[in-house]
Amino acid sequence: MNAKTEVESSSSMDTVKLALAVLVLAAGIGGFYYYEAYSLLLRVLGLLAVAGVAVAVVMQTMVGRKVWSFASDSRTEVRKVVWPSRQETVQTTLIVFAMVLVMGIILWLVDMALMAIVRSVTG
Repeated sequence: MNAKTEVESSSSMDTVKLALAVLVLAAGIGGFYYYEAYSLLLRVLGLLAVAGVAVAVVMQTMVGRKVWSFASDSRTEVRKVVWPSRQETVQTTLIVFAMVLVMGIILWLVDMALMAIVRSVTG
């Protein structure tokens, strides 16, 4: 089996873009607290706009494209999952409850037996 590995190196421009995104986000958070005299709604909207700009900058990098591709592939895989019906879920939940109850009783009985043994040995 011959596997070909993809070697993708991050360019220096990607590093600059990521640093710019972090700086933009940090400036937005700083601005949120600097302008505390203004309405909270306006500050939150401004912070969301700044976060959107930072995400847009990150999406221009190889890392951003990989993250977006992973999210898209994950969404596709979740759509392929066959989820259990309500009846199957209820039945499985009841089985789990029953087993927990049975194991609880068994452990309680073992604990009582061990306690009786310890009491008889220690007097």
